[in-house]
Amino acid sequence: VQLMESGGGLVQPGGSLRLSCAASGSIFSIYTMGWYRQAPGKQRELVATITSGGRTNYADSVKSRFTISRDNAKNTVYLQMNSLKPEDTAVYYCNADTPVALYWGQGTQVTVSS
Repeated sequence: VQLMESGGGLVQPGGSLRLSCAASGSIFSIYTMGWYRQAPGKQRELVATITSGGRTNYADSVKSRFTISRDNAKNTVYLQMNSLKPEDTAVYYCNADTPVALYWGQGTQVTVSS
C-alpha cells in the first residue's frame, strides 16, 4: 500500500485547509484510515480516524473543527480543517490500518501563522 498526502501549506489563523491522501490497492474500502500529526519536538499524535463503515473518531483538540471523510471510489481519504490555530502547525501523516500491516505516507506540512 502506498499513500500520498497533499494539500498542506501556510494558512493564517482562523483559515481552512483540506488534506487529501490517495492510496494504492484494490481493497482500500476495508481499511481503517487515519490522520496523525507531529509537531517539532513532540510525539506523533492521533488527529482522526475513519473505519470502513464510516465511523469516525477525533482527538479532543480538533473536535468540531476538523472533519475526516473518505471516497472509496477514489481510494482517497480527506481531512477538512477549519478554524485553524497556530498549535495545529505540524507535519500531517496519513495512515492505513490494513489486515497485514500499518502503512504511512510521507507527510505534508501544515503551518498556521500570521
